[in-house]
Order: sequence, then structure tokens, then C-alpha cells
Amino acid sequence: MKQAVLFLALAAAVALPAQSQEALAKKHNCLACHTVDKKLVGPAYKDVAAKYRNDSGAQAKLVEKVKKGGQGVWGQVPMPPNPQVPDAELNSLVKWILSQK
Repeated sequence: MKQAVLFLALAAAVALPAQSQEALAKKHNCLACHTVDKKLVGPAYKDVAAKYRNDSGAQAKLVEKVKKGGQGVWGQVPMPPNPQVPDAELNSLVKWILSQK
């Protein structure tokens, strides 16, 4: 039952239009360090999408990175962990980031 609820929540989050996904990014303060098209503190989402475009494991890898935080892939400024972001929203955000062109 718990898996079915999670699946439905994830399916609803993935179906959000880009505008709603950008609102999620604002809600979770992602846009304090990132923008869609240029480097701020962290990399531009377009650059992240380009780097992982041919990586079939990118979705899971980036969900884990956002949840736990990290450092060194894009420079020395660390990305703090974000364990408070619900999994369905996190998956939706990463999917949106990877869709940038």
C-alpha cells in the first residue's frame, strides 16, 4: 500500500508542468544557488543536463546527490544536503533539471 501511494505521488509530481516544477525549485530554495541558464553559486541546470545527457543512471545519481549533498563535481563550493525535500518532489525536480536544453 505504501508503495502504491508513493508511486501515485511520484506520477503526479512528474506530470507537473515546467512552471510548477520551477515553483518547486523556488519552494525548496534551489534557485538561491542555481539558475536555469547560467552559473550562480552552483552550475546552471542546462549545464547539469548537458553533463548527464547520456548517463542512463543520472536521475538516481542526482536525486541521491541533492538529498545527501556533495562537493567537488562542479568546484569547491559544497551543495548542502536536502533531506527535507519529499522524494516525489525531488524526483520531479531532478527530471525537470535533466530536461533543460
